[in-house]
Amino acid sequence: MAEPSPPPSNAGLRILLSKDRPAPSSSSTAVSSHADRDRIIAVFRDALSRIESPETFALQTVQEAIKPQKETVLVLEENQSLENALRTLLQELASSAVQSAKKIMQYGNSLDSGESNCLITRLLDIVLYLCERGHVEGGMVFQLLEDLTEMSTIKDCKDIFGYIESKQDVLGKQELFGRGKLVMLRTCNQLLRRLSKANDVVFCGRIIMFLAHFFPLSERSALNIKGVFNTSNVTKYEKDAMDGISIDFNFYKTLWSLQEHFSNPSLTATNPAKWQKFYSNLTVVLNTFEAQPLSDDDGKLNNLDQEEDAAFNIKYLTSSKLMGLELKDPSFRRHILVQCLIFFDYLKAPGKNEKEGPTGNMKEEIKTCEEHAKKLLEIIPPKGKEFLKSVEHILEREKNWVWWKRDGCPAFEKQPFEKKSGQAGVRKRKPRWRLGNKELSQLWKWAEQNPNALTDSERVCMPSITEYWKPLAEDMDPSAGIEEDYHHKSNRVYCWKGLRFSARQDLELFSRFSDYGIEGVVPQELLPPDVNTKFSSKPTEKVKRPKREDTKGASAQPKEQQVAATPETDGGGSGGDPEEGAVPMDSDNAVAEDGQKQSPEEVSGPESGQCEAEADADDNMKTATSKDARAGEKEKL
Repeated sequence: MAEPSPPPSNAGLRILLSKDRPAPSSSSTAVSSHADRDRIIAVFRDALSRIESPETFALQTVQEAIKPQKETVLVLEENQSLENALRTLLQELASSAVQSAKKIMQYGNSLDSGESNCLITRLLDIVLYLCERGHVEGGMVFQLLEDLTEMSTIKDCKDIFGYIESKQDVLGKQELFGRGKLVMLRTCNQLLRRLSKANDVVFCGRIIMFLAHFFPLSERSALNIKGVFNTSNVTKYEKDAMDGISIDFNFYKTLWSLQEHFSNPSLTATNPAKWQKFYSNLTVVLNTFEAQPLSDDDGKLNNLDQEEDAAFNIKYLTSSKLMGLELKDPSFRRHILVQCLIFFDYLKAPGKNEKEGPTGNMKEEIKTCEEHAKKLLEIIPPKGKEFLKSVEHILEREKNWVWWKRDGCPAFEKQPFEKKSGQAGVRKRKPRWRLGNKELSQLWKWAEQNPNALTDSERVCMPSITEYWKPLAEDMDPSAGIEEDYHHKSNRVYCWKGLRFSARQDLELFSRFSDYGIEGVVPQELLPPDVNTKFSSKPTEKVKRPKREDTKGASAQPKEQQVAATPETDGGGSGGDPEEGAVPMDSDNAVAEDGQKQSPEEVSGPESGQCEAEADADDNMKTATSKDARAGEKEKL
């Protein structure tokens, strides 16, 4: 016989690798085998027949079925094997319930005793207890609930969801919520897709209400962050008029064409042509509603309070034959008008920039239509004013919701402060202050004898002028290079306080403010030599005298005709042309006389600092000069 050919090289390599590969452990092989899965199922089947509460035997059942490495907590592979076994057991129980023609959530109940001992409910309770205590992975119970809803009919899903609602508080705990929130959201969304929006309205509402309570208010998964509109909701209506219809078909098309704009407001707001079409159509509809008001009898025919168990659809029929009846229906009119208010509320939504918001003409048109719609809502019976007030309240609260979404959906819940171990049992009282707050109470308790503290000489320390003006003197040094904005003279409070100190302590320095400004009040011993020379020179009077001549001007005074001649111009008042002698009189003597008439408040500059003796001497000299001038005029005449 021919010898067998040697195996290919790759086969030899595969054999070699299988030899070098470590053998799997006996525990992992046993866990993943079908025999062990059946054993786990058998153990839990026996546990389902026990009457005690799950707290007494749940952990013992897990330890008997899995034989975990740790006593109270399962590792990853153990959790996976337990979950696969429980999902298989749940499927078997559901199949048995279907074969026995019983409801899933009633399978296993004893009809004779009347006790509720459903096997599936019992299994879910055991797993929920294990997840709550942390013995198994927290998302296991959510996975079982998802499998149960997928393999059940809509009628059975209502009972299953009733169990979920009853365990809402336990499922919403933090240790379970973080593990299974996405699975629960997926389960509810799959149920909503299977339900009919027309026939299962109540069940859909139960699911939505459960999600609203189960998830926190700041959960972003339930929000339409991007603001996407449901454009698939198309309202179909007749395009051509039918024979035998006694209605205005143009109005019929105008009314139902508004739904195209309501379904996608952003497209209408950004397209001027569509906006003008919507505005014209809406004006026609509002004017028609106003021209055909409803009476109180029309409101009584459609009183919703009398129909307790009535079910209402979310869409109205669009047949042209029903147009006459729908116009007499108060609910139909309110439906259209509330849609208008919601549409306008979106266009005026807060947080939009100028490009996204309405333009000037569009704002006026929105305001006009909104006021018209509110006026019509108010007169629609029954209880039009109360209905309008409720709608306005809802729209006002909606603005806060829009702002919250635009700010990034910050969390509403705030974590409580953790109490320290030493102060756990001590109730901290809010401090009470005798004088209103902490600062005033400390000020009152500053000393034992408060009157003595108020009269203490060290309590108030007024700085000297030299000390106070030292920062300004340093800024005036050119070598310091202080910018104008950071200069102390730009600080109005600092300058105002310094002037008050100077007025109280040194009036001579204070009088220099009118000539040199705030820098002239600084003591000269603080200034650098080059800056000191600038403020040491006496200011000239050339700037002030023209102002006095301008202010006095051509005012008629008795002494205006006087002619004065100084020794420098007429040599003692003798000889010369009278017209030539009149020139110095107008310049010097007029100024002197003005100085006599001015009040002390009008005198500024160095003249305000003259002593009374110097002022009297000047007055006597000016009087003698004026007499000499009069005598010279008489001689010439």
